[in-house]
Amino acid sequence: MTQSVHHQDVTPARKAEILAEALPYIKRFFDKTIVIKYGGNAMTDPHLKDCFARDVVLLKLVGLNPVVVHGGGPQIESLLARVGKKGEFIQGMRVTDAETMEVVEMVLGGQVNKEIVNLINQAGGKAVGLTGKDASFIRAKKLLMQKKDAPGDVVDVGQVGEITAIDPSLIAFLDQGDFIPVIAPIGVGDEGETYNINADVVAGKLAEILHAEKLVLLTNTPGVLDKAGNLLTGLTPRQIDDLVADGTLSGGMLPKIGSALDAARNGVKSVHIIDGRVEHCLLLEILTDHGVGTMIKSK
Repeated sequence: MTQSVHHQDVTPARKAEILAEALPYIKRFFDKTIVIKYGGNAMTDPHLKDCFARDVVLLKLVGLNPVVVHGGGPQIESLLARVGKKGEFIQGMRVTDAETMEVVEMVLGGQVNKEIVNLINQAGGKAVGLTGKDASFIRAKKLLMQKKDAPGDVVDVGQVGEITAIDPSLIAFLDQGDFIPVIAPIGVGDEGETYNINADVVAGKLAEILHAEKLVLLTNTPGVLDKAGNLLTGLTPRQIDDLVADGTLSGGMLPKIGSALDAARNGVKSVHIIDGRVEHCLLLEILTDHGVGTMIKSK
C-alpha cells in the first residue's frame, strides 16, 4: 500500500513549515554523497517510480550527490520465462549460466537502467546510465560460494561475481558535472568476463568506496522489525548482530543486512533500510524529522 497525501489537504502554511523543516538537513548533507539502492515495489508501481525520480532530482538540486544502484529481479524473471527458462536460486543468489547472463545483462544494463535514466531525466535531472563494465569501474571475480551443509565444498552458481575493486573516479567525474549516475550491478573480470552481482552488495561497497554520508536501501517492508512486528530504528551494528543471532532477522533480509553492516563498519555514517512503498520515501527519510524505516548508525 502506498501512503498518499493530496496537495489540497496541505495548507500553504503547512507547506512552508515542511520546507523550513528540511533546511537543517539540506545544510548538513550539502555536497555529501548518498548511495541509493532502488528496488522492490518502488520499481514497478508507476506512481512510486515517478515519486522516486522526483525525489532523486530534488536531492540533487538542493546540493546532495545521489548515486543510484538498481536491481531488476522481476524483470529478469519475466524475460527468462519468455525465452522458456526458469530462474534458479541457491542461498539467495541467482544461478547465472551463460544464457542467463545474456538475459541479465540485457535487462539490467538495457531495459531497466534506461527506464530509470529516462524517468529521472523526465523529472528534470541529468541521469547517466552505467554498468560496472563502463571504464571497468567495477572489477569482479567468480564468486565461490560455500555449501551451507558442507563447509569447504563449493557450489557453482555460474557467472555470479564478487567485487574485487571499484574505481570511484568515473562517479566523481559525473558528480562534478551535476550528472546523476544510475548503475546496473554488473561487473567485469580480468579477462573481460561479465559477472552478475547482487545489487545490495554493489550499493554497499560503492557507499564505502565513495565515503558516502548515507546508504539508503529501498525495500518492500517498513524496515527492520522485532519479533512482535514493531519497527526498530537507531540500531548499532552490535544490536543488528544480536538480532541475527536470535533469529529475528533471517531469510531475504540477511543479504541486505550484511551489506548494511559492512557499510556501517567501513566508514558510511548511517545506513537506512526504508519502505519503498511509501510515496516520497527518500525525502521523508533524508530531509524531514519523520523517517520511514530503520536507521543503522556507524557506532
